[in-house]
Amino acid sequence: MARTYVSAVVPATAEAVWQLVRPFDGLPQWHPAIAASELEEGGATTVGALRRLSFAGGDTTVLERLTALDDTARTVIYELVEHPFPVRRSVSTLRVLPVTDTGEAFVEWSAESEEDAADSAAAQTLVEELYGSGLSALRRHFAASRPSHEAPAG
Repeated sequence: MARTYVSAVVPATAEAVWQLVRPFDGLPQWHPAIAASELEEGGATTVGALRRLSFAGGDTTVLERLTALDDTARTVIYELVEHPFPVRRSVSTLRVLPVTDTGEAFVEWSAESEEDAADSAAAQTLVEELYGSGLSALRRHFAASRPSHEAPAG
């Protein structure tokens, strides 16, 4: 099993970041690689919900299932159901934590996947780029919405 991990500090409170990333169908609101997200089953916060994601600039779509949503721990866990990627199984976790000395958010996004050894490096690179671009977009989103005179607490 391979594990891919990315993280970032986002210039907003953990609660503000969580409210943006929490809805299971909300990726197009902040992730530049996702053009559309359609719930095929369940609601935006319903464990077991299915979402179909359409990637920007192409014909790639994936179907994912929400397997856990924890507002207290600010954690969402989901798995790939249908996809064109060279993995047999992939479970991802997105978690938002407070940075207590600055008032900002620490966001981590990881995936545990099973794939053939020959596909492992390419699959991990794909996930790192996808998750990394999403976290960069989160930083830009909140930096743009912060008034220029406002600085993180600390």
